[in-house]
Amino acid sequence: MRKGILELCVLSIISGEEVYPSDIIKKLKEHKLIVVEGTIYPLLNRLKDAALLSYQWRESKSGPPRKYYKITNEGESVLTELIHTWEELNHAVNKSIKTVA
Repeated sequence: MRKGILELCVLSIISGEEVYPSDIIKKLKEHKLIVVEGTIYPLLNRLKDAALLSYQWRESKSGPPRKYYKITNEGESVLTELIHTWEELNHAVNKSIKTVA
């Protein structure tokens, strides 16, 4: 379940703008979702291989060129589906919690 939620969060972050992986990690940490590079890079590769992301190399002022990721049209469609699924799951869990309490 965590993997799907992480995909939702990463696609959502990237849908706003082209981003560098360390920026994704920073934004996730700001929202208390602790993720390390060893988790984010394989996820980005899977999303790229599934044609949900594309990337572009950009020169860096402080080192080698950097890979910036951008969401594709297909990625936007998947993101919309993931958001819908999350809303349904969130509603069901909240309803279950209220029943117990």
